[in-house]
Amino acid sequence: MARRIQGGKEFGALKSAQEERLNGINEEFLSETQYEEVEDLSSKLESFKTKFMEFDLDISGDLDIMGLKRMLEKMGKAKTHLELKRILSQVSAGETISYRDFLHMMLGKSNSILKLILMFEDMGKDKEPAETGPPRRRTFADLP
Repeated sequence: MARRIQGGKEFGALKSAQEERLNGINEEFLSETQYEEVEDLSSKLESFKTKFMEFDLDISGDLDIMGLKRMLEKMGKAKTHLELKRILSQVSAGETISYRDFLHMMLGKSNSILKLILMFEDMGKDKEPAETGPPRRRTFADLP
């Protein structure tokens, strides 16, 4: 059952508590020997925490199907309800994705659909940003 969240100070306090919980889980992953080979692990964990917090809509500590739907839509990868259920089943045994499941998926060797989508989204951020401002003035010499 989703709880009703107020705005302002209460929301800020809940987000702070959530961030502390996720930081604790990040610390656990930093001390696990199975992930010590992962390059730049601490910055990856910080990035995953930020992404997870953005889409944990009810601050429950789990991504439900609506949080997953919103995440994929924001990345331009909208999925049907059945596709979302399949993604959830690849990552978690339940109907939500816990932060630990999310980290195991992102840092593990398995290639779930969600992991691939998130990896490609991050690769797109490395490109130079498109020109901003008004388009440049074109001349006849620019024509093919």
